[in-house]
Amino acid sequence: MIDILAFAAHPDDVELSCAGTLIAQKKKGYKTGVIDLTRGELGTRGTAKTRDQEAQISAAILDLDVRENLDLGDGFFEESKEHLIAIIGVIRKYKPKILLANAIRDRHPDHARAAKLVERAAFLSGLVKIKDEHNQKPHRPKIILHYIQDRWIEPDIVVDITKHYTQKIEAIKAFKTQFFDPESTEPETPISGANFFAYLDGRAREFGRYAQTEYAEGFTKSKALPIDDLCHFL
Repeated sequence: MIDILAFAAHPDDVELSCAGTLIAQKKKGYKTGVIDLTRGELGTRGTAKTRDQEAQISAAILDLDVRENLDLGDGFFEESKEHLIAIIGVIRKYKPKILLANAIRDRHPDHARAAKLVERAAFLSGLVKIKDEHNQKPHRPKIILHYIQDRWIEPDIVVDITKHYTQKIEAIKAFKTQFFDPESTEPETPISGANFFAYLDGRAREFGRYAQTEYAEGFTKSKALPIDDLCHFL
């Protein structure tokens, strides 16, 4: 069983957006995992093979309990029965209490599409009459949160990652083919510029202001969250 399972359209989505949260929760004793929907094979820089390798290096930095890739096809995964069943299968396999998914809207169209796909699969995973490939028991996560990516979205929840920000950046830099390298001859992308990490720092500080802390990550919720102890926030 995995307490917090994060889904991502591409390898590095989690690192850029909610790695600090996964680190923070792992250090509190919770089990964490990442499911990448694709290998990022359509990315301008790097290859599917290099991104596989980078994802495993990052997984070690994040101290994940599990990381899998469903290889649903970068740019072409869809809200089909086949792809929904594949996601249902891993939800039932790991039985997460909390599920993290891509941003509900973003610069890259794969992100919002993944958000809808994963949220629908999470609901269907709880239905008794739906059978997955391994005939597993139904399971529905208690909470679904969408991490915020490139485009600004007002957060419903922020998580303090101040103590873990350096480790988050280390995990991001594991994807060395994707980010700034003065010796690289590959084409520029929106995330490969020399100033991109300054942007990440600014975004984390902006979310941090919500919680009166230095660095934070932001999330939106898909429905009201049940709270039985208001003093939990004190």
